[in-house]
Amino acid sequence: MKFSREIELRGHIVDSGILAKVMDTVVEYNGDFETEEFTLGRQKTDPSYARMQISAETPEQLSALISELRRLGVLVSGEAEVELVSVVKAKVAPEGFYSTTNHPTYVHYLDTWIPVDTMKMDALISVDTKNMTAKCVVQGKLQPGDTVVVGEEGVKVDFPERPREIGVFEFMGGNVSSERPSRTIISRIAKELLAVKASGKKVALVGGPAIVHTGASDSVAAMIREGYLDVIFAGNALATHDLESSIFGTSLGMNLATGELVSGGHRHHLYTINKIMNAGSIRAAVESGLVTRGIMYECIKNNVPYVLAGSIRDDGPLPDVIQNVMESQDAMRRHIPELGMVLMVATLLHSVAVGNLLPSHVKTICVDINPASVTKLMDRGTSQAIGLISDAGTFMPLLLEELRNQSKH
Repeated sequence: MKFSREIELRGHIVDSGILAKVMDTVVEYNGDFETEEFTLGRQKTDPSYARMQISAETPEQLSALISELRRLGVLVSGEAEVELVSVVKAKVAPEGFYSTTNHPTYVHYLDTWIPVDTMKMDALISVDTKNMTAKCVVQGKLQPGDTVVVGEEGVKVDFPERPREIGVFEFMGGNVSSERPSRTIISRIAKELLAVKASGKKVALVGGPAIVHTGASDSVAAMIREGYLDVIFAGNALATHDLESSIFGTSLGMNLATGELVSGGHRHHLYTINKIMNAGSIRAAVESGLVTRGIMYECIKNNVPYVLAGSIRDDGPLPDVIQNVMESQDAMRRHIPELGMVLMVATLLHSVAVGNLLPSHVKTICVDINPASVTKLMDRGTSQAIGLISDAGTFMPLLLEELRNQSKH
């Protein structure tokens, strides 16, 4: 005897490869499928539809299979409503709680599909039954009385579909290669960035200190000044070396103009931190005239917010650095809903941290000289990510040039 459930798929399920993913998953879990109805969309705007019977040898095997299929966006026929359980102890979730993806998600409650706000991966779903709303919540924020979703019944995920129009993300195909035509790709990235800005969404930069070391800080500063970047996520290192560059003309003790090491320059980043500490903050250092150029200078002058998240390896750190990691996450989360694109440049750890906070519809550009770092960043589950193996000193100036050229037309 086999156990079965009926599922439905709607949308651009063929050209997006979703139908093939569903079939592959069924086979991988040693299940069977029978297509009961299939309608192919004829035009670009026409959705396709498939109704399938999914079966397995045991209820447990079928449950595991359906669980995987839900995350591909299938709708299970005869879907029951979500099971809601109240939190009893702060930061402790009920057993068997639903763990989220970063894709758009809905919960079935009182015959209504309620959208889940502030989507991110690896979180829980809290439902406000009085106001009929739902949102993602991290475990550390749970409080007694919160009502969270348990199990997977009554949860629907909208797996992102690849648009039929060919843009830079489709052109790249999600692959990581050092042999791509970089200038062409950067031109397309610039076009996408300008489209994001035109749509009213914001662009964030997640940056590492290599931006300063490779001489790209002037380009980043110009992008802030000219309105292409709206928020900066970084750590103590980027800010410190950017400020060191303004105060001493060095980065890690190297003269950025000549590329030569300065005698005693290895102390400059510590001297920089000390000067900013004495001023009281980065803003105070800018307003006093101590800092006269650079990324942090342009952030202050143009009211561009920044979140500097602390690390166990930090020197100092600067007074603006948030040393509590959970507070850093909260500070970044406040900016996430406004974002349409994120540039992740030369910082693996901060990029992974920000990537885990992003819903899957946010476009991400991953740039690093290390191919392994780019691959890891591309693996975070979004359908709209591209990776470039390049150093920041090459990528950022070319991107700025393309943005300026395209803005003129």
